Formats: sequence, C-alpha cells, structure tokens
Amino acid sequence: MKAIHFLVAFLALASSIAFAYDPSPLQDFCVAINEKDGVFVNGKFCKDPKLVKAEDFFKHVEPGNTDNKLGSKVTPVAVTEIPGLNTLGISLARIDFAPKGLNPPHTHPRGTEILIVLEGTLYVGFVTSNQNDTNTLFTKVLNKGDVFVFPIGLIHFQQNVGYGNAIAIAGLSSQNPGVITIANAVFGATPPISSDVLTKAFQVDKSVIDYLEKQFWYDNN
Repeated sequence: MKAIHFLVAFLALASSIAFAYDPSPLQDFCVAINEKDGVFVNGKFCKDPKLVKAEDFFKHVEPGNTDNKLGSKVTPVAVTEIPGLNTLGISLARIDFAPKGLNPPHTHPRGTEILIVLEGTLYVGFVTSNQNDTNTLFTKVLNKGDVFVFPIGLIHFQQNVGYGNAIAIAGLSSQNPGVITIANAVFGATPPISSDVLTKAFQVDKSVIDYLEKQFWYDNN
C-alpha cells in the first residue's frame, strides 16, 4: 500500500512539473542580460535590480514589411526583444498582412496564442491532434475587433481574405513560445529529412518530395 501511495505522489509531482512551462517568478522582475555569471533564472542571467531602467521593459514596434512570398510579416516581442519579460510568462507579436497574405501553418510548442484583429479581415483556423483518430479543423472569419484563441502546440494559420491590408496582435502564454513553421521544418530541414521517410509519410513519389525540397521556404518571423 505504501508503494502505491508513493507512486501516486510521484506521478502527481511529475505531472505538476511537466505542465509548468513558465514558472511563476519569486521576485518583482529578472531583467535578462548577456552575462556569464550572476543569478540565473529561467534560462537567463538577471541584471542587478539597482541598474534596471524603464527601457528594459519597453520596445517600439514598427509595421512589418510584407513584400515577400507569403505577403505577411510577424514581428515578435518576446524576451529577446524586451529583456524585462524574463520570468513574466508572456509575450506578443504584431502580424502584418498584405492583401491575400498568409501566416502559414505553424505551431508554438510552449505557448497558447490569443489573437485580436486590429484592421482587416482574416480567415483563421487550427487543427486538433490525431487523438481519437481525428484531426478536426476549426476555422473562423475574423473582422476588426474579433478575438480568437489557438490552443498550445496545435497547428494553426491566418490568412488575409479582405481587399486591403490587415493587422493583428497575438498574445502568447510564454516569454519564449517558440515557432515551428510546418513546411519549413519538413521540407527545409538541415540536413534534409531522408526522402525514404518523406515519400512513405506523404505517400507520394520521390520526384514530388525532391520538388518540394527545392522550394525556397520563406521564414516570415
């Protein structure tokens, strides 16, 4: 019986650790600095609190350049851009879209995303995981002022379906949510994923895989 109680306690502890993506801070702030020693919290060294300035918590974001193959530009505002975000568990991104511009299917492995449309009309969606043998697609057309949520880790996208430019702001539940653009990761990996793997995974001829691997997979982040 003691062994069972120990196992239950261990599993509960392991589960709590596994789901603690960005742990809550135990101090007011830990402004990240590029140092090699000092107090180390959440992957970053902390700036001496006595030397912290308002600028450590500030960044001005310009409109993104959408003159590219995707017609979109994601401008992240994470801990790399604002050192004061370290340990605070949040970040955001500005997404600019030219007409018909696309933020292609991607995932954030460490963060849930909540999106609000500031200008324009976006077609957005996400796909559920393959549990229960289903990959359900949820989509919605969003207009100015509309808000939509993309659950953590699920593949999602946004496309401008209006006639003018579009702008959206995405909030993320991690100071460093990460991003994996599906096409880039699968067909633009370095070194390349084996053609034997890809032909079997996609059930297509090797010539199709060769063609896809030769494309220039643009990164709009």
